[in-house]
Amino acid sequence: MKTDLVKAFSSYVAAHGGPDAMSTTPVENLFLMCSTMKRLPFRKMYKPSLCIVAQGAKRIEVAETVLDYTAGTALAISVELPGYGGVTEASVEKPFLGMTIEFDMGMIRSVLDKLPTPPATAADGSGLFVEQLNDAQQDCVARLVRLLDTPEAVPVLYPAIMQEFYYWLLVGPNGGEIAKMVRSESHTQRIADAIFHLRRDFRRPVRIEELADVACMSPSSFHQHFKVLTSMTPLQYQKQLRLIEARRLMVMEAANVTKAAFEVGYESPSQFSREYSRLFGSPPKQDAMTLRPHRAQLGL
Repeated sequence: MKTDLVKAFSSYVAAHGGPDAMSTTPVENLFLMCSTMKRLPFRKMYKPSLCIVAQGAKRIEVAETVLDYTAGTALAISVELPGYGGVTEASVEKPFLGMTIEFDMGMIRSVLDKLPTPPATAADGSGLFVEQLNDAQQDCVARLVRLLDTPEAVPVLYPAIMQEFYYWLLVGPNGGEIAKMVRSESHTQRIADAIFHLRRDFRRPVRIEELADVACMSPSSFHQHFKVLTSMTPLQYQKQLRLIEARRLMVMEAANVTKAAFEVGYESPSQFSREYSRLFGSPPKQDAMTLRPHRAQLGL
């Protein structure tokens, strides 16, 4: 890991939030995080994004898939996924430093279209992978973080830095995976369309045939590709989506258990409580009361 990247992160978080906080930035959907301690895994919805580690380490679990990513690497998430993530390496002397930035699909598509030789489409894989950041990518990230301290320059210089960064991603070892996110004929893009459709009205019962139609696949092919990409079935995905949203309602909006259950599509509060406890390890009311004092740090 290049020392100037760590210095850039340390300088920014010191001026914008300090340790053990999420630092907002002049760029929408770009956040920096600093933690002086390990943090227990926390379940949430992860949007298509890149989670970069400058110092320390994190872990994410999605169904049966477990990935560790350390300083000098980035976790790429190609479709929206319910995951279980936490900081696994941090201390007061050497805090965890990281950044999350949502993918700009339009910009990725624009850069891809300009490549003389587009990356070969890789075989079907999980919607998660870890990228080892090379010197060129680390330089882009360091310049981006330093740019954040000059908000008036962001509209002019941010697009150029990100286009360069996406270029290095697309010509790198995982370029095919990045390209699949924006290629209309790819299974990744088709499943992403179906996930968007599911998220738009996740409260009603899901029909595999309906989602398969959105993805332009047969039901059996859709089910197979969905599970490969997300490590779960569409029904399992919808259940986690509902329960994570219910948790957000109870923690962030102080909804009671019954209201949260009905809001996310459950007809039986008792069934909701059973499934909630199974996923989060605590009954809904107890879990929400535990989390409310920390809601500013949860990113819900």
